[in-house]
Amino acid sequence: MYDVIVIGGGPAGTSAAITCVRSGASVLLLERGRFPRHKVCGEFVSAESLDLLRDLLATQYAQLLPAAIRIPQSRIFLDGRTLHAAVDPAAVSIARFDLDAALWHSAQEGGVACRQQASVQSVSGAGPFLVKTSGGEFESRALIIASGRSSNLTSAFSDGADSKPKWIGLKGHFAETSPPASVDLYFFDGGYCGVQPVNLAGEVERPGRINACAMVRADVATTLPEVFVRYPQLRQRSRGWKALSDPVTTSPLIFHEPQPESDGILLVGDAAAFVDPFVGDGISLALRSGRMAGDSLIPFFAGTIPLPEAALNYRASYEQRLVPVFRTSSKIRRMLSLPRTVRTPILRLLEKSPRITRYVVSKTR
Repeated sequence: MYDVIVIGGGPAGTSAAITCVRSGASVLLLERGRFPRHKVCGEFVSAESLDLLRDLLATQYAQLLPAAIRIPQSRIFLDGRTLHAAVDPAAVSIARFDLDAALWHSAQEGGVACRQQASVQSVSGAGPFLVKTSGGEFESRALIIASGRSSNLTSAFSDGADSKPKWIGLKGHFAETSPPASVDLYFFDGGYCGVQPVNLAGEVERPGRINACAMVRADVATTLPEVFVRYPQLRQRSRGWKALSDPVTTSPLIFHEPQPESDGILLVGDAAAFVDPFVGDGISLALRSGRMAGDSLIPFFAGTIPLPEAALNYRASYEQRLVPVFRTSSKIRRMLSLPRTVRTPILRLLEKSPRITRYVVSKTR
């Protein structure tokens, strides 16, 4: 009988597991995959979560942050226009190949019982919980789901979501000569592609590794080369790229109202809600929601409050601190989906008023 089982070993799950184990709780962390591995992700870590990430990493992985590439600016390419916005304070670019493995091993060294390649088959109970996996059955007093946006454990929360047309995620690393220290977003009808420099820990000096990550309708493109030709400047830029990794994909990408808890089960990261990738806050929201879930359970572990109260406290904290980000990103998504004739005057205003552009960016933090 563990105090808590966390399902999913990405940034949200490890953040929750590390927070719980530091309070003295017994924690089991289950991951169906194996580290290290690439994930579909923009690999943009916004500044507001850097102190939290620094706190979560074990000492031997602390160098991951100072070695990361700083991203002090963003460029938005849309309808033949280019918008510039400072990223202040600067974000960092960290490959999920490195980040997830560092957090996983930090959880292990912190005292979390970690099991990779453990697929969860079913969950039952309302506290205690019974979790059946490919590697056996486990019980816990509390349960945190961090298994992502489209796992068998979270599909029930996307009922009624507008999943048509189908959206997919695509990602790959490429070599580019002297890429700018900028996150560049190329928007086109039916999707967008983000490009930013990134490096891999321990890699022999390789100037010019970039991450290209796209969200696109399946009827528009299904491969990265098909994405690259959708915007003229991106098509021109990508002609000299050389692949440094195999492409990875994920689908479906489904937007639904945030669901941070259900029947005493806490949901974190993309399991709770999937934020529009172009706002660049996915990793930050994962880390922060994991920490908030762990903090909410600490009084329950101590026996001072029951589990339902801990779950409601988490919901209240999530709605106060994180839901505004989702609301802002939804408004931006609606603006981008407006007819071009309606978008044009808005883009002219943003192009001439960088201060307004910075304000819009700041509201996604």
